Amino acid sequence: MLYLPGANERALEKAKSLPADGLILDLEDAVAPDAKGEARERVAAAVAGGAYGHRELVARVNALDTAWFADDVRAVAPAGPAAVLVPKVGSVDDVRTIEDALEAAGAPEHTRLWAMLETPAAILRAAEITTASTRLTGFVMGTNDLVKELRAQRVPGRAPLLPALAWALLAVRAAGKTVLDGVYNDLDDAEGFEAECRQGRELGFDGKTLIHPRQLEPCNRIFAPSAAEIADAREVIDAWEAAQRAGRGGVVTVNGRMIENLHVEEARRALAQAEAIEAIAVRPPRGADHASR
Repeated sequence: MLYLPGANERALEKAKSLPADGLILDLEDAVAPDAKGEARERVAAAVAGGAYGHRELVARVNALDTAWFADDVRAVAPAGPAAVLVPKVGSVDDVRTIEDALEAAGAPEHTRLWAMLETPAAILRAAEITTASTRLTGFVMGTNDLVKELRAQRVPGRAPLLPALAWALLAVRAAGKTVLDGVYNDLDDAEGFEAECRQGRELGFDGKTLIHPRQLEPCNRIFAPSAAEIADAREVIDAWEAAQRAGRGGVVTVNGRMIENLHVEEARRALAQAEAIEAIAVRPPRGADHASR
């Protein structure tokens, strides 16, 4: 998911051809106070325009306790983004207040609520927050703010953040919802970025939030199943299904590894992810079918 400044017309236009799964059209940090009004108009128009193909469009508004929150929601919610992302969500009461604001603004049913987990209070209350609403389906780790609030240091490997990341992941997974890793700030440190992507995938994040298009290729590559993982998944499923047809028990062996049903579920998820990626890759550009007539 790539952050884009909501007031930057050029960036919004360029994003229509970028290999991103989703775009976070930002009204918060990337937009100066005197540009908020213009940014709202651009974001609402981008969402309503339908020119971004398969890319999931999420509008990030300003936090609930700011002077801009209400106007942000009234401007972008009726346009029907895939989700409205709200920073600094720290309690169940926050979730309910935000949900009420979305409904009052006329957000369609398909527009989900996403929350940023970026304060100690949010992490400690993560289990409550993640189950506070059925409309609340996605979460984004605000790792920069977490580092600041913890008075920690930004170090390779993110050791100071690992307890908070793990706790948030536990809460989100228990709720059966989606969570994205935070951003990586150093655009010139390609090796560090790839290492953090690998760490995020190993921890269990569904993807990563990005701040520049140059981060898209390594992120896509690392979070997608590799060719070896896809081949292994197919072998696991084939062996399991063969054992079931033969009436053998609930455990089989593949290349010396004991395979149980849980491994088959993981294999099927990897194949489903690979198939979804392939479907996007072969999908014709938006409007191509019309242009060919």
